[in-house]
Amino acid sequence: MLAELQMDGRLSLTDLAERVGLSLSPCHRRLRALEQSGAISGYRAQLDAEALGLTFEALVFVTMRDGDRDTVAAFEDAVTGVPNALRVQRLFGDPDYILQVVARDIREFQRLYDEQLSSLPGVQRLSSTLVMKNVVENRPLPL
Repeated sequence: MLAELQMDGRLSLTDLAERVGLSLSPCHRRLRALEQSGAISGYRAQLDAEALGLTFEALVFVTMRDGDRDTVAAFEDAVTGVPNALRVQRLFGDPDYILQVVARDIREFQRLYDEQLSSLPGVQRLSSTLVMKNVVENRPLPL
């Protein structure tokens, strides 16, 4: 059931039941149980960044000045307010964070880098690399 929903989250309940070989009522019960357990955390449209004019993508590596709880919390709270940061991950080792960032072009990225990212709390150093091409993207979880 989860594999089918990962492939097409817009399936009607009838179509989902048919694909997984269940009648409508048991399928609905299982779906609700998966939602209540948190295995299904939500549904959303998958948008094409390029079609929306967000054609520039970079990975930004963040090294923090300090790793204490307050500094980390302040950084994480502030970075959630940067809408161009699509994914932010805390890492073990150096660097401390990696950010997947999108922008319309290099100029917008430079403004974002200079005005927002470099001024985030606790940042010691930023470095970035440009994404040439996405090879694997939005892959379903291996179930």
